[in-house]
Amino acid sequence: MNYELSKLGISDLNAMQQDTLAVARKGASVVLLSPTGTGKTLAYLLPLLQKLDEKADKLQALVIVPSRELAIQTADVARRLCSQLRVAACYGGRPAMEEHQQLRGLRPHLVAATPGRLLDHLQKGNLAAEDVRTLIIDEFDKSLELGFREQMHDILSLLPHLQQRILLSATDSEDIPSFLGKENYVRLNFLDEETDDRISLRLVRSPEKDKLRTLYRLLCSLGTQKSLVFVGYRESAERVSSFLTSHGIMADIYHGGMEQRDRERALYRFINGSSNIMVSTDLASRGLDISAVDNIIHYHLPLNEEACTHRNGRTARWDATGAAYFILSPEESLPDYLPDEATATRLPDNAPLPSKPLWVTLYIGKGKKDKISRGDVLGFLTKQGGLESNQIGRIDVLPNWSYVAVERAVSRDLLNRIKGLKIKGQKTIYAIAER
Repeated sequence: MNYELSKLGISDLNAMQQDTLAVARKGASVVLLSPTGTGKTLAYLLPLLQKLDEKADKLQALVIVPSRELAIQTADVARRLCSQLRVAACYGGRPAMEEHQQLRGLRPHLVAATPGRLLDHLQKGNLAAEDVRTLIIDEFDKSLELGFREQMHDILSLLPHLQQRILLSATDSEDIPSFLGKENYVRLNFLDEETDDRISLRLVRSPEKDKLRTLYRLLCSLGTQKSLVFVGYRESAERVSSFLTSHGIMADIYHGGMEQRDRERALYRFINGSSNIMVSTDLASRGLDISAVDNIIHYHLPLNEEACTHRNGRTARWDATGAAYFILSPEESLPDYLPDEATATRLPDNAPLPSKPLWVTLYIGKGKKDKISRGDVLGFLTKQGGLESNQIGRIDVLPNWSYVAVERAVSRDLLNRIKGLKIKGQKTIYAIAER
């Protein structure tokens, strides 16, 4: 099965991807350790796509991931790399029967899934495992934590004909359970090639225990840069975002207590540039492919060095640079695992509010199950919506609906023009997806 790197805007593979491709294409089982943001998803998909047979009407490979967002993103990257590939994403938060019907109609070659939902489909016979030869476990340290481990053991027991296992992580772990096999793994360790030299550490002192006003001043000083603010608790995410919004700064929230649809909307707004600030728990520290994040802001300090590594890994991805800001109250100090040379940052007193983002997100109430594609959306917005191609940004077609970034300046006129019109012969709802 052939793939096209150009569809992802990539021309060359980095050293980690080249080495992984060379080893994995030979059929060897691999443990790949590489920092967050270095392109591990692409590293395992490339050799996998070379061995999948698109003419064989059967499931051939599984990718296990720890979160529903990573399942969705993994499936999307695979589809964009290879249009012939039939791929499904399976995860909790939506009816299992809906997925069963999707699987029955699609007959996927590849499935990306969270452990619990994958086990459910395997046990019910919704997925036929007899032809699965390759298993990938992304973020395997997270997927093998207590709570997931028993599910993983049961999944492996239902895959009798595996020939290759690929385990990936951004942190080192010697703990490979016996049910995954301990022999014959080729270990590729790129963790020494840290991104620290591309992430500048900044220290911001808050004069008060409550850091809200300091965060507000920091975000004003950063202007329209893309910033991901990490807090320790769901309630804190709500409080921080509400404070910023009430003071004129657009800020989305993202945490595990939100409805799946609300989480997806917040994530896609941040990814496509409709929102420049997202306040999140550590849920956003792993497995999300968000490009061009300029700043990581630690409103609450990370629990440990590993958590800090994953948070900071959301910026300086690939060859980019970024900054990590640590906001400290009077009684706080930097953790011992951070270097002492973090740069003290003095905030201006009267920085203006950040401008609104260039883009807004258009919601279209039809998706993949309605046979809608990115090309359909693009054609509809240019031909019937009257937009130029440069007024349309990222297009994400999900199973039940679609999100499209369009220029803020033309969004209201666009809604008036397309109101009541059909997309691909189907009537639906069009709306601006604000928080």
